[in-house]
Amino acid sequence: MWQMLQQNEPGEYVIATGETHSVREFLEEAFGQVGLDWEKYVAIDPRYLRPTEVDLLVGDASKAQRHLGWKPATTFKSLVKLMVQADIDLLKAHQEGRIKVPS
Repeated sequence: MWQMLQQNEPGEYVIATGETHSVREFLEEAFGQVGLDWEKYVAIDPRYLRPTEVDLLVGDASKAQRHLGWKPATTFKSLVKLMVQADIDLLKAHQEGRIKVPS
């Protein structure tokens, strides 16, 4: 973000890995981090599937790479691991009474 603000001309930049992952892949990775089978905890209701959903979404960060020298440094797996660990830390803090989680 700092590099974006240092540019002579304002611009819009996409910050993305150029990879695409399904919700299923995310679930497998996230639940796998804690040794659980996601299929035992997640229900799929076809009523909420969107028939006009875009089949493939991939962010193109080539402008950020060209102008800012930016490249992704966090992999999909490491990002999911960070997210899961943050939730575990939050749960522990709540259980220890260090924070209150809104109900």
